[in-house]
Amino acid sequence: MELKRVVITGMGALTPIGNNLDDYWNALIKGVSGAAPITHFDASKFKTRFACEVKGFNVEEHMHRKEARKLDLFSQYAMVTTAEAIEDSGLDLESIDVDRAGVIWGSGIGGLRTFQEECIEFANGDGTPRFNPFFIPKMIADIASGHISIKYGFRGPNFTTVSACASSTNAMIDAFNYIRLGKADIMITGGSEASVTEAGIGGFNALKALSTRNDDPATASRPFDKDREGFVLGEGSGAIILESYEHAMARGAKIYAEVAGGGLSADAYHMTAPHPEGLGALNVMKTALEDAELKPEDIDYVNVHGTSTPLGDIAETKAIKAVFGEHAYNLNISSSKSMTGHLLGAAGAIEAIACIMAVKNDIVPPTINHQTEDPDIDNELNFTFHEAQKRTVNCALSNTFGFGGHNTSVIVKKFNA
Repeated sequence: MELKRVVITGMGALTPIGNNLDDYWNALIKGVSGAAPITHFDASKFKTRFACEVKGFNVEEHMHRKEARKLDLFSQYAMVTTAEAIEDSGLDLESIDVDRAGVIWGSGIGGLRTFQEECIEFANGDGTPRFNPFFIPKMIADIASGHISIKYGFRGPNFTTVSACASSTNAMIDAFNYIRLGKADIMITGGSEASVTEAGIGGFNALKALSTRNDDPATASRPFDKDREGFVLGEGSGAIILESYEHAMARGAKIYAEVAGGGLSADAYHMTAPHPEGLGALNVMKTALEDAELKPEDIDYVNVHGTSTPLGDIAETKAIKAVFGEHAYNLNISSSKSMTGHLLGAAGAIEAIACIMAVKNDIVPPTINHQTEDPDIDNELNFTFHEAQKRTVNCALSNTFGFGGHNTSVIVKKFNA
């Protein structure tokens, strides 16, 4: 069976550095940090008192208050970015075959805020179980994809991938496969997360996973820097419209780029730590290249997982060198998380968008906040420190890895009719 080509025709973004696609991309290129003191709750007693929050978000600018009250924040984010992506795509929803349009979404945690609020309210009550009837429907991780499907009437494949921080890249690869196998014409994919809560910060603090650089939040996310000491928790959403080449061309769609291939692997090593030699990361990048029928030297840019953790950055760098060999030194490498923080299950979506825009515009976003070289990292590699770099980007690869040893890589390339 001949596989169908899959193209990207629309995108939406709601991030700690921009509340729409254009603002997000412009902030990436300028090297803007989204880290600041937490405003969602009183964090004064926590070890980490800052995060990369979405700023200036008013859900009532996007939907009626009554509708919003039925949605956890992560679902609100999903609905807002999907609406932007559909508008951006120019899809005429009245003329498409809704039985061949679907939604595959990613979220690592889902409605954490709802879960926390309901349990605290119960614990502080008289022991009588008076839970909100929307508690479960707001909290479950799959509900964002359900709401998207219901709003737009899409009756094709519909589910949510949960693979921790790899969730939305997992979703994108699944959506890509449904289209290229001829099972769908249009897929909405991406991911959303809203875990900047007491439970989110407290839980990751207990794991000693977060930076505690409270005196200088803006520089706390510093991938590949000798003094990195943990990631910065972020929140937000990214939505991507995938279409078959034939469907997009038939309607005269604007096309950003083409999805070339994707890879999945497991570390099979540790609950939270990466394999020290980056074997899972190595395997997933090789698998993605094979799936895309590309050679290592075809890749121009790698948007790394790059969380700013002591072990993770070293392991991923080793994997890149193992996969790309001498070509590794011709790559541009950068970590969007130096600016956005770590959006957990939504990270892959907004980082795939960064790759798509890099391919479209021939600009590589920077890695910010690097101050001191780490002797355990090959600093001859081009990590695109401090400033964006113009170069031809024909192909870009995005890595996202998750607790449990889940690894995903997706490759996008310039579209040629």
